[in-house]
Amino acid sequence: MLLLLLAPLFLRPPGAGGAQTPNATSEGCQIIHPPWEGGIRYRGLTRDQVKAINFLPVDYEIEYVCRGEREVVGPKVRKCLANGSWTDMDTPSRCVRICSKSYLTLENGKVFLTGGDLPALDGARVDFRCDPDFHLVGSSRTICSQGQWSTPKPHCQVNRTPHSERRAVYIGALFPMSGGWPGGQACQPAVEMALEDVNSRRDILPDYELKLIHHDSKCDPGQATKYLYELLYNDPIKIILMPGCSSVSTLVAEAARMWNLIVLSYGSSSPALSNRQRFPTFFRTHPSATLHNPTRVKLFEKWGWKKIATIQQTTEVFTSTLDDLEERVKEAGIEITFRQSFFSDPAVPVKNLKRQDARIIVGLFYETEARKVFCEVYKERLFGKKYVWFLIGWYADNWFKIYDPSINCTVDEMTEAVEGHITTEIVMLNPANTRSISNMTSQEFVEKLTKRLKRHPEETGGFQEAPLAYDAIWALALALNKTSGGGGRSGVRLEDFNYNNQTITDQIYRAMNSSSFEGVSGHVVFDASGSRMAWTLIEQLQGGSYKKIGYYDSTKDDLSWSKTDKWIGGSPPADQTLVIKTFRFLSQKLFISVSVLSSLGIVLAVVCLSFNIYNSHVRYIQNSQPNLNNLTAVGCSLALAAVFPLGLDGYHIGRGQFPFVCQARLWLLGLGFSLGYGSMFTKIWWVHTVFTKKEEKKEWRKTLEPWKLYATVGLLVGMDVLTLAIWQIVDPLHRTIETFAKEEPKEDIDVSILPQLEHCSSKKMNTWLGIFYGYKGLLLLLGIFLAYETKSVSTEKINDHRAVGMAIYNVAVLCLITAPVTMILSSQQDAAFAFASLAIVFSSYITLVVLFVPKMRRLITRGEWQSEAQDTMKTGSSTNNNEEEKSRLLEKENRELEKIIAEKEERVSELRHQLQSRQQLRSRRHPPTPPDPSGGLPRGPPEPPDRLSCDGSRVHLLYK
Repeated sequence: MLLLLLAPLFLRPPGAGGAQTPNATSEGCQIIHPPWEGGIRYRGLTRDQVKAINFLPVDYEIEYVCRGEREVVGPKVRKCLANGSWTDMDTPSRCVRICSKSYLTLENGKVFLTGGDLPALDGARVDFRCDPDFHLVGSSRTICSQGQWSTPKPHCQVNRTPHSERRAVYIGALFPMSGGWPGGQACQPAVEMALEDVNSRRDILPDYELKLIHHDSKCDPGQATKYLYELLYNDPIKIILMPGCSSVSTLVAEAARMWNLIVLSYGSSSPALSNRQRFPTFFRTHPSATLHNPTRVKLFEKWGWKKIATIQQTTEVFTSTLDDLEERVKEAGIEITFRQSFFSDPAVPVKNLKRQDARIIVGLFYETEARKVFCEVYKERLFGKKYVWFLIGWYADNWFKIYDPSINCTVDEMTEAVEGHITTEIVMLNPANTRSISNMTSQEFVEKLTKRLKRHPEETGGFQEAPLAYDAIWALALALNKTSGGGGRSGVRLEDFNYNNQTITDQIYRAMNSSSFEGVSGHVVFDASGSRMAWTLIEQLQGGSYKKIGYYDSTKDDLSWSKTDKWIGGSPPADQTLVIKTFRFLSQKLFISVSVLSSLGIVLAVVCLSFNIYNSHVRYIQNSQPNLNNLTAVGCSLALAAVFPLGLDGYHIGRGQFPFVCQARLWLLGLGFSLGYGSMFTKIWWVHTVFTKKEEKKEWRKTLEPWKLYATVGLLVGMDVLTLAIWQIVDPLHRTIETFAKEEPKEDIDVSILPQLEHCSSKKMNTWLGIFYGYKGLLLLLGIFLAYETKSVSTEKINDHRAVGMAIYNVAVLCLITAPVTMILSSQQDAAFAFASLAIVFSSYITLVVLFVPKMRRLITRGEWQSEAQDTMKTGSSTNNNEEEKSRLLEKENRELEKIIAEKEERVSELRHQLQSRQQLRSRRHPPTPPDPSGGLPRGPPEPPDRLSCDGSRVHLLYK
């Protein structure tokens, strides 16, 4: 629920007083925005939502509200009707200044209002009448004019019992006249003055007289213990105890529960005393130290601060106060980012605040420690336009100028360090010049008290708390008056009270708990824990002196702002260093330059491709495997095209387009490398296979089959396509942000620059790069090896393999150097882009120039009709080619002859076998022939020609 207080004097509905009339619409009713001085509560809507919408739904209710001493006159609630209009549109709702409602009631009397209606408006007249046994003190008639009554409010005073017949009621008090806080110096005279005023009133405790028994506690629990038991064990019986310091009040309040005594303190601020279980009968007119916290939170919200830091002295009062602050800021959505504490030396905590970049700092410590803290603050330069300190407001006005031997800072240094800090202080004197229940204004009280003091007020301890002590007596008197039945009502006899009578104690407790009156310190009311609810004064140190800049009423959540706050930097600082996120974009000059080179490279690739296709019928081009060269040119074009998406970043494209650019980089570069380098690798691999293998494995490789080369290139490209597709599907590339260390701008402004750099990345980027780089790296190394092994080989089928080897050398070296360098320089966008893009450009240029320029030059200078002897590469000669052709022919003829010889040898073996068989058969049929008489061998019949024995060696000679 949001309360929009715009403080108008008149809140008119649409159609009244010239306001805009809402149009009837099916969407509901047009939203009503209040005029200049007013407010409307839009239930369930935030401030931003109210600004953003134009219509409210049917049956939605709005409520007019006013602030300060104003009241809504006219319909307070309006409801949206089905016809698109609001209820009671004919009657305006106005915020009208009213006179105090307290005049409309009179204790022990009656009030008659004429000339107006509730609430009391201008011109209203009030007449006062008292009940029987009471007489009116003050004017019997008053008139309301411009929010003020013409006369002070009267009261009905009982016709009192004569002074000699009144019964005494005793109060036991402990005033610290010396010690850590000598507040009794002013508070005791204020209490005595209050007793005189109360005892003089006929309408309050008419049958009783309040009397004081007091001791000096010296703000020392040990000393207080002694006097406490004197008060308890010595007559007369005390109906209430009034301690001063927090430490003494803690002791007294814990003991009082055992004696059925109410404890009312005028100077205790410790938050621990708000513990109702531990201190069930404790009240105090001095607000708790935690009352500063709602004011601090309100100021944090006013100035839009969401991060604060704290530094405290390690004492119970400050620790509990800070614990309460932590809970309150958490509820308000504010974060305490850093919490420091110290016992006596704040040097290290202050350094830690500086190191943690604390800007809005709440300091909780006593005055002496405050000087130590701000001396360290000066040394660490933790002050100025970037910082705001919140301190406690009950220090002396010149606390930072007081000489302190424990610090080594000068007065000027201390004055510079504390300039501009904010203090919050409980309002202990009513800032409004209105009359209190004692019929005194706050200024009249100060003047009267000053006359009673023996010293100057600034030299008197507890002068600021004196109004609280004065009002404490009035709170007690009113509670006892209600308990005793003052004014004729039935009640208890206060003289019957004793330390065992819990009934009277309970009635006094209930009366005290319901206290509500106007005192010289302001409106006196107690919360559920018995602590005083009061206004908070907000001051700022400006030019060495404190200036009031506002008040805050935590009971009404009302911040009264005087708009007199001043800031060293002209405006409230930020709660933290404003971090400006800036992207590091690629240098446009570098991008344009490399893009021009890439474009020219693509043009060169297209020229080379066209040249190769146009001259594909030329024998010289045919012997270089032109189709593979075409693939190389296409691959170079794709690789060069990858330079463009490689240089695109948030300067050119939006976040939604970034993943597509990342994929374009990957696919263009991957496919370009596979086509360009893969076709060259295939050539060099085939040359190596043909001319470096063993003799027995050359047979089936000597005839070049182009489809095997294309299949090899297709295999390499297919592997890349498969890998990239899996990568894109399983773990697609997306935009990631790399954040660098904050940078301080050269100008003295409260901002820091947070550089960021866009990257293309995926969840398992390193794994995919490892696979890709490992596979490509092995391919590059293998290409270098094959090029080296075939550097002296000459072949007509691939006449440019030496140029291919040279291109492989350059591509491999550039890639193997660039890949790790770009990974190292990935955080430097210009260097990384320059290395990667120039490596692509140079490798593509070198490949195109080495492969195609010699061919162009040869055909242009010699012509494609050159003789076969000249139709070779410069790396070979016609003699070598002729010898190579002759060698191939001789080898073919030799294989054919060897085949014939093998057949002939098989035929000779068969003939020999047949010859032997026939000789054996002949020897069995014919006996041996007698020897020739001449002594020669026996002669047989002559052999036929087909049976002549053949000499195998002769056959071999035929074919040598």
